[in-house]
Amino acid sequence: QVQLAESGGGLVQTGGSLRLSCAASGFSFSSSAMGWFRQVPGKEREFVAGINWIDTTYADSVKGRFTISRDNSKNTVYLQMNTLRPEDTAVYCCAAAPGAYSTITYYRNSDKYTYWGQGTQVTVSS
Repeated sequence: QVQLAESGGGLVQTGGSLRLSCAASGFSFSSSAMGWFRQVPGKEREFVAGINWIDTTYADSVKGRFTISRDNSKNTVYLQMNTLRPEDTAVYCCAAAPGAYSTITYYRNSDKYTYWGQGTQVTVSS
């Protein structure tokens, strides 16, 4: 059974930091591209960051502030979020694209992902 379990969300002040984690099971994590997306009620889901076996890619809105990483020994992907802004407030979800061997920019599109977590709320107060 595939599971993606996010954790680490919460309430933080503007300029603060949070580290999100996504623990994966039930599929081959090490050969999967992983991504983080976020969604605000009434708006479309937005790409945040992606990582494959060798490369990373970021949305322009988070570049230089957020860092995606993975630990294949723990089947976990992380999103370190620094210098948070009120506009970063959203539900953050991780997603997996198993058997993924395309260049990382391919995984900026949510349609390329097969499995999704339930999400964790991040709220940045002004």
